[in-house]
Amino acid sequence: MLVTGGAGFLGSHLCARLLADGHEVLAVDNFFTGTRDNILSLLDNPRFELLRHDVTFPLYVEVDEIYNLACPASPIHYQFDPVQTTKTSVHGAINMLGLAKRTRARILQASTSEVYGDPEVNPQTEDYRGSVNPIGPRACYDEGKRCAETLFFDYKRQHGTDIRIARIFNTYGPHMLPDDGRVISNFIVQALRGEPLALYGDGSQTRSFCYVDDLVDGLVRLMDSDEIGPVNLGNPAEITIAEVAKKVIGLVGSGSSIETRPLPADDPTRRCPDIGLARRTLGWEPKVALDDGLKRTIEYFRGLL
Repeated sequence: MLVTGGAGFLGSHLCARLLADGHEVLAVDNFFTGTRDNILSLLDNPRFELLRHDVTFPLYVEVDEIYNLACPASPIHYQFDPVQTTKTSVHGAINMLGLAKRTRARILQASTSEVYGDPEVNPQTEDYRGSVNPIGPRACYDEGKRCAETLFFDYKRQHGTDIRIARIFNTYGPHMLPDDGRVISNFIVQALRGEPLALYGDGSQTRSFCYVDDLVDGLVRLMDSDEIGPVNLGNPAEITIAEVAKKVIGLVGSGSSIETRPLPADDPTRRCPDIGLARRTLGWEPKVALDDGLKRTIEYFRGLL
C-alpha cells in the first residue's frame, strides 16, 4: 500500500490502520505539513517504510494500491503557497495516476467537500456540482481538487484505471497541527491556553465534524468496495461554529471568552454531507459522537502543549 501524505494528519492514521490490517505500507511525504512525530510509533514496524518525496515529481515504485492524500488541507497552509497547492493536486494526481496505470494498482483520491464550494443546497449529495469561485483565495485547493477528480475519471475512461474517489468533509482528531488554522484545533489550543476563542463571522455558519478513526474506516471500506464514487465521507450531524466554541470551552474547563472576527473570503456558510451512498454501498457511517471525539482530541493537545 502506498500512502501519499503518509506523515500528515489523516495519512498517519491511515498508515497505522493499514499496518494493523496486516499490509506492507510505503508512506511518502515531503513534510510540508506532515511530521515525523505523527509516525514515530510506526518507524520500527518492519512492514512500514518512509520515503521523503514530493508527488509533483514522478515516483517509481511497485505497489498494489495507492491512497493519494498528499496536499495541505487547511486554508492557512494551502494559501501559503497557492501555486504549489494547485500543482500538488493536479501534477500529483497525474503522477500517481501514471504510477497506477503502470503497476495496474487501484488508486483512491482523497478529494474534499470543498469541491461543493459555498453550497446552494444542503445537505450536499454527490450529484451536486457545486458553487466555487475559481479566482478566489481558496480556489487553489477547491479547483485543484476538482481538477484531480476530472483526471481520475479521464484516466478511468481512457486507460481503464481502477479508481476510487472520496469526498472528505471536516475531520478532526489527534495529529492535527496546533497552528493549522482549522476550527477544532484553533478552539482547543486557544481554550487550553486561556486565550479568547476566535469566532469568524457571527458563528452561525455550520460544519459537520467526523472523528478521524471513522473517516479512515470509510477510506478503507471504499478502497475495498466495488463503488467508484465520488462518495461523501463525513458526519451528517450539522452544528454551528458558535456551538462548537461553547462545547470546547466546557469540555476543556476553560475560562476563555469568545471574540468575533471578520469572516474570510468565500468561507462556506453551510457544510453537511448526505452520506446515503456511503451507507448503502459501504455499510459505513460515523460512530464517534462529537463530544467523545473532542475529549480525545483535547487530551492529545493537552499532552502536546
